[in-house]
Amino acid sequence: MVDHDTDTLDTYRGRVVYADGRITEEESVLLKEHELNIIINGRPVMKLVCTKDMLKELVTGRLYTEGIIDKPDDMDKMYFCRYENEVNILTDKAIEWEDTVKSDLTCCTGNAAYVRMINGRTPVRLPEYEWKKEWIFDLAGHFTEGLKLHDATKATHSCLLSWKGKIMISCEDIGRHNAIDKAVGYALCEGIPLSECILYTSGRVPKDMAIKAIMAGVPVLASKSVATTDACMLAKEYGLRLICRAWNDKMIIMD
Repeated sequence: MVDHDTDTLDTYRGRVVYADGRITEEESVLLKEHELNIIINGRPVMKLVCTKDMLKELVTGRLYTEGIIDKPDDMDKMYFCRYENEVNILTDKAIEWEDTVKSDLTCCTGNAAYVRMINGRTPVRLPEYEWKKEWIFDLAGHFTEGLKLHDATKATHSCLLSWKGKIMISCEDIGRHNAIDKAVGYALCEGIPLSECILYTSGRVPKDMAIKAIMAGVPVLASKSVATTDACMLAKEYGLRLICRAWNDKMIIMD
C-alpha cells in the first residue's frame, strides 16, 4: 500500500510497453471507487460513486442541487453506517416520490437515482452579481493547488469555491458532478452565501452541470474546459454567467 489515505488510494502494478519493444513493470497509484447509498426516511433514493472523502458535504450538496432540500436544516439527522456505504437521513419535510422505483444513471461515474421527487424545488432566474475578472484568473492559477488525490493519480476532477474573490475550498472527486456538490455542500454547511460565490470546475459543462449551478443559486460558473450549446442556452435563460476555457491568461465569456 502507498503512504496515502487508504480509503481513497491504492497501488496496482502494470506492464509498460514501449514502441521500441521494451517492456518494464511500473507501480501506479490509483483511485478507489466508493459507493454510497442515500436513504431518506427509510426510502432508498440514490447511489453515488465517489471518492471516500467529504461525504457529508457531498450528500448535502447533492440533495440541495437536486432540489430535495432547501437548506441543511431540512435534514433533522444524517448518520452514516460503519463503513460509510450508506447514509440515512431523517427529515420532517413533506416529500412526494414517484410511485415507480427506477434506477436511472445520472452521470458518467455510475451515479444512479432510484426515485424522483415530485414536489422538489425548481430552478429560478439568478440575480445579477458583480464579479471581477481577476477572481477568475486567480481561480485558474490556483486550481491545481491542494489536490492531493490528483497529485497522486492525475485521475480526479476538481471544483474550487470562491466567495467575494477569496478561495474558500478546493474539492476533488472521480466525477465532476460530485466535485461541484462537495463545494456546494461545504458552502451550505459553513453558512457561506452561495449567491455571492463562484464555482470553478475542471470539467466540461453540459446542460446537467449548468443546471446544478443554477439550482445551487451560484451566479458564476467557470470551467477550465468547454460548454455545450444547450448549457449556454440554459445559462442565458436563468442568468448564470458561464465562463469557459478559463485559464490564468484568458477566458471566454459565453454571452
